[in-house]
Amino acid sequence: MAGGEEVVLLDSYASMFGMRVKVALGEKGIQYVHKEEDLKNKSPLLLEMNPVHKKIPVLIHNGKPVCESLIIVQYIDEVWKDKSPLLPSHPYNRAQARFWADFVDKKIYDCGRRIWATKGEEQEAAKKELIDCLKLLEGELGDKPFFGGESFGFVDVALIPFYTWFYTYEKHGNFSIEAHCPKLVEWAKRCMQKDSVSTSLADPHKIHEFVIQLKKRLGID
Repeated sequence: MAGGEEVVLLDSYASMFGMRVKVALGEKGIQYVHKEEDLKNKSPLLLEMNPVHKKIPVLIHNGKPVCESLIIVQYIDEVWKDKSPLLPSHPYNRAQARFWADFVDKKIYDCGRRIWATKGEEQEAAKKELIDCLKLLEGELGDKPFFGGESFGFVDVALIPFYTWFYTYEKHGNFSIEAHCPKLVEWAKRCMQKDSVSTSLADPHKIHEFVIQLKKRLGID
């Protein structure tokens, strides 16, 4: 690695959380070694580097692990601060960005999972909640090109990997996110024009196939 830096990412291709880290590294132009984890048979390295949660993603920087995707993205932003800042410079704006990224983690992930993992009334409730949450995010985006304003930032990094899961949510829930949240889909397509995003996100159809296999493994009809 240039400058004596050793950067390794432990990840799984379908993980929106791992995709976040890839996008952040791409924004900063950081070279790294990517190690794909089999989550049914976790590697000794993963268990050593994340003994608490035993989950991906894990960023290993010069032999030291950093866990949890939003914490990793903040770490990347602080360590490689000379290029493409992700968090705003003003403390209030930084706090707001962290709030919305946390909102994505607590709401969007949960709603999406319930859409593909349930049926009937529970699924309908999850679809409604997802749309409501995405509309809140549309309101926060407003007329800005990105959540970070004119520049791609922390909330954009947090949310954009979910775009590759939209197809799965729509196929399982039989609805259109774009019909309800057109401005958010416009934002996603704008993000996809960035190399850091387009090269980091998994193929939506592969995600869908992954979820079908996952449901079989979990015994979900």
